[in-house]
Amino acid sequence: MKTKIIATVGPACNSPEKLKELAQAGVSIFRLNFSHSDAASFAPIVKTIRSLEQELGRPLTVLQDLSGPKIRIGDLPGPLTIAYGDKIILGPAPCADKGRAYIPFDKHEVLDSLETGDVLALADGALQLLVLEKLSDKNFLLESKNNGIVTSRKGLALPGKDINLPALTEKDKKDLREGMVLGVDAVALSFVQTPEDILEAKAIIKESARNIPVIAKLERKNAVDRLPDILKVVDIVMVARGDLGVECPLPTLPSMQKRIIKACNDRSIPVIVATQMLLSMVNNPSPTRAETTDVANAVLDGADCVMLSEETAMGSYPVETVNFMRRITHEAEALLLERANRLELPENDVASDFLSYSACLLAEKVGAVALVAHSMSGAAARNLSARRPRQTIFILTPDSVVFRALNFSWGVRPYLIREDALGHLERSENFIVNFEDFKLGDSLVITAGQPRKGDPPKGTNLVKIYRK
Repeated sequence: MKTKIIATVGPACNSPEKLKELAQAGVSIFRLNFSHSDAASFAPIVKTIRSLEQELGRPLTVLQDLSGPKIRIGDLPGPLTIAYGDKIILGPAPCADKGRAYIPFDKHEVLDSLETGDVLALADGALQLLVLEKLSDKNFLLESKNNGIVTSRKGLALPGKDINLPALTEKDKKDLREGMVLGVDAVALSFVQTPEDILEAKAIIKESARNIPVIAKLERKNAVDRLPDILKVVDIVMVARGDLGVECPLPTLPSMQKRIIKACNDRSIPVIVATQMLLSMVNNPSPTRAETTDVANAVLDGADCVMLSEETAMGSYPVETVNFMRRITHEAEALLLERANRLELPENDVASDFLSYSACLLAEKVGAVALVAHSMSGAAARNLSARRPRQTIFILTPDSVVFRALNFSWGVRPYLIREDALGHLERSENFIVNFEDFKLGDSLVITAGQPRKGDPPKGTNLVKIYRK
């Protein structure tokens, strides 16, 4: 399993039996969506995942996904059917014109930014509404540009508008602190706009005396515009195509996805592709042809992880969906490994990146059965993974946080080891000697940060060919 699968936990799969089936089918990371619940509700699920981790003998990562400042309309008395050309009132005040449909909305930061000619997108872009004029009672008169149905609490987006809303709401801060107590392994930050959003989340994590990775969900165009700055401070990136596809013209989304993935690959930052990957399997036992191609293309583009949302959280076939995704990624990985350019030289001049490149090239040339690396921070694993070697990457770490965070990196199999008096190279060699899957005569390539005696670790500085 080189490409990692993330499954969202929900009513369709939150029993211990279903969670075990999902893990056995290939799920490495379980996503807890805090838009719909809280830490107390997720506590039994986390306990089950920890138990499964022990039973299955491999790391299972718990991902906390914060809701963020999702812009939503208010509560409607019932579904509102809207036709092309209909005039609608949107705003905080009750509708004075009884002849028009009214959508309650009281986000004043958004209302203050609205201008005539703006286009609003409701329900993930399913309904497009043109702003005709501002009314005297702080409401706005809109005109529908297509047909659709609106229900309570649907998301509202303003494509192309830069609205200054903090990525971390008060609810998010509370959820994040409770998530630290709950013991989540990573946190995803919704509607990131600036590097400061990431740093704010990291500061809260640090207050809790923890150091888990932060994921930037790219859902806004201004976040994509500031991607180089965000990549300097973030640990993992998610291409969240739902809201991003509303904020940006849909024809630009495929090329945007590819550029984001490449930027992450170049910097050895794990990257997730999410949203509607196998959406038809919510109700059907097999996906569409287009969906299978979409998943495969994400792998070929360089995604480390692919994510399932409604498919596992509320679908009728959660385990079947994971099985199908695993089969698709397996086929795509075979094609990826046929490509001649997969061992590209690093684009920067960082020594550790060249050592990782050299290790992968050596593994290819000597026919090594695997790469083995000792890593305290996970950086060595990410650097090796970014080269996309044919061999599985076995990573040894004494850090339990790094152990589970490595589930986000393509081709990596993490192992938690005890910290002892041995050097990093000796620990790696002992692992090879005692690991039964490696046979006598097998060649392996080892990388390690071998510090001088008494010195602290300083990163990878050694590459060695080892024959068992």
